Amino acid sequence: MESRYYRKLEGGAVECQLCPHHCHIADGKRGICRSRSNRDGVLYSDVYGLPCALAIDPIEKKPLYHFHPGTTCLSLACTGCNFRCLNCQNHDISQVSPSEVQHYELSPSEVVALCQKHHCPGIAYTYTEPLTYLEYIVDTARLAREASLWNILVSAGYVCEAPLRDLLPYLDAANIDLKSFSDDIYKRVSGGRLQPVLDTILAMKQAGVWLEITNLLIPGVNDDMQMIRRMCRWLADNGLAYAPLHFSRFFPRYKMQDVAPTPLQTLRSAREIALQEGIKHVYLGNV
Repeated sequence: MESRYYRKLEGGAVECQLCPHHCHIADGKRGICRSRSNRDGVLYSDVYGLPCALAIDPIEKKPLYHFHPGTTCLSLACTGCNFRCLNCQNHDISQVSPSEVQHYELSPSEVVALCQKHHCPGIAYTYTEPLTYLEYIVDTARLAREASLWNILVSAGYVCEAPLRDLLPYLDAANIDLKSFSDDIYKRVSGGRLQPVLDTILAMKQAGVWLEITNLLIPGVNDDMQMIRRMCRWLADNGLAYAPLHFSRFFPRYKMQDVAPTPLQTLRSAREIALQEGIKHVYLGNV
């Protein structure tokens, strides 16, 4: 499917306008996310209608603890991610191009029908980076809303304002992975920037989306308690004191096999700081 978010450049190249990378993509090449390609000067989403993963999950697995607890959701993912996290736990589907992974063929209406068939009250766009297949989500989410199904996004939140605006009217809940509160760490570990993620969080809050935040604590990387305090203070100062905050335990993954698991005391200390800064609901994950 042709992308809805790009502009043409000279010489057959295009500029993708979906996320803050603004990839300039030559003819025959792909963007950073690997799921968008330039073919003859036209940018295509190569994963539209082609999910690589489907499952029925408890909603708490997203994790969403305060959004209809005890229910299930149909989880869906396509290949691709616009980050390059060294600790990626789903790198086998997020850090590959569509041709490297088996997939299903499901139109938006078929996704909704599948959700209804299994009596799930909602659809979760998750596992990889769903914002890289945003056109597919928007079309599916619109039909899901018409069928009175919830739409749930599990994302790192790295997206431009205009595409996000297309999704927000259909989005009910989101868990945003706030990877750190340091632009430098975002660049070194994930290949992105902090501010666009904060902008996404604020846009979702303003739109009335139910928000929960996850912060994976990696020893020696983003476990500085003063930085965690600044993050919690920012959340509280921006009206997110009641948004559940999940501090998640790191285990060796992908290109961080030499980093030890997060000590439980680190998680407990982070939780205490969050409570001190006014965060009302703080949970520890992967423990």
